[in-house]
Amino acid sequence: MAKKTKSAKRASHPRIVRRSRGAKRAKSSRGVTMAARRGRGVSIHIGLNAVSPAHYEGWSGDLQACEFDAKDMAALARAAGITPTILLTKNATRAKALGAIQAAAKQLKAGDLLFLSYSGHGGQVPDVSGEETDKLDETWCLFDGELIDDELYLELTKFAEGVRILVLSDSCHSGTVTRARVTTPPAGRSKMMPPSVALRTYNKHKKFYDDLQKAVERESRATPSLDPDAMLAAAHANVSNRLTTIAGTAKAAVILISGCQDNQTSMDGDHNGAFTEQLLHVWNNGKFKGNYAQFHAAIKAAMPPTQSPNLFTLGSTAAFAAQQPFTV
Repeated sequence: MAKKTKSAKRASHPRIVRRSRGAKRAKSSRGVTMAARRGRGVSIHIGLNAVSPAHYEGWSGDLQACEFDAKDMAALARAAGITPTILLTKNATRAKALGAIQAAAKQLKAGDLLFLSYSGHGGQVPDVSGEETDKLDETWCLFDGELIDDELYLELTKFAEGVRILVLSDSCHSGTVTRARVTTPPAGRSKMMPPSVALRTYNKHKKFYDDLQKAVERESRATPSLDPDAMLAAAHANVSNRLTTIAGTAKAAVILISGCQDNQTSMDGDHNGAFTEQLLHVWNNGKFKGNYAQFHAAIKAAMPPTQSPNLFTLGSTAAFAAQQPFTV
């Protein structure tokens, strides 16, 4: 066997990591200089053009643009250097959506980014805790069952401190993915699950949805006391006592930009939903320059008065909100 040169040995040694000329250095606890860790981006994009009639009591909830929304958000993520997971219609099940979020919670560390988008119907189930002013919990209508808003928030509290989470929700009842009865939707394809369908679905699967809410309530009661930032965020959103308790455990910084206010409906379109279409137009393939508040304001300015996108934050988001959108 040919004898390795000194440079070849150095290149093949498993404990030596080459560092680019401009990379920053940091010291480990042992005082050894190493390359500073760069943030990592992971994204999950959920889009449903229909749901399972077997679960929703014969209703399929046909829409047209939601799968396009998910694919376009994934393309935006890739352009920003973020690794996407796409869940479309039949693959957008409760188990797969929750599994993807839970996997991200295990992977991501301080400085990392989760980009989560949803496009589909928004629904409601009766609140069994008695803490909602309108006696309803809002949901995302996944293919084989609804994901309750409190479930989503509870999952977000399981991310490590310093993780940034961006949620884009193009659905009805999505102002905070919480609480408010929607007025009569405008003409066109609305992303609101009809109240009669919502009630039939709940009555058919009452124990399932009641047990989900009770499980969230039990877990939230076991959480530590609230910090002032969480209380302020929850008060700003006018949310329930239970969600306020859940908010108290959130270590990650969360920004939600939604398709509409809680008492409005998000509209479907031919290629994109109305909200997603304007978001992509404002983003302009990355030419937009500004922070998250300016991004939201620009999208909102282009929307009709019947659909006003909302901006909601949870946790210590000052530094996150000042960044260029989708920055890893």
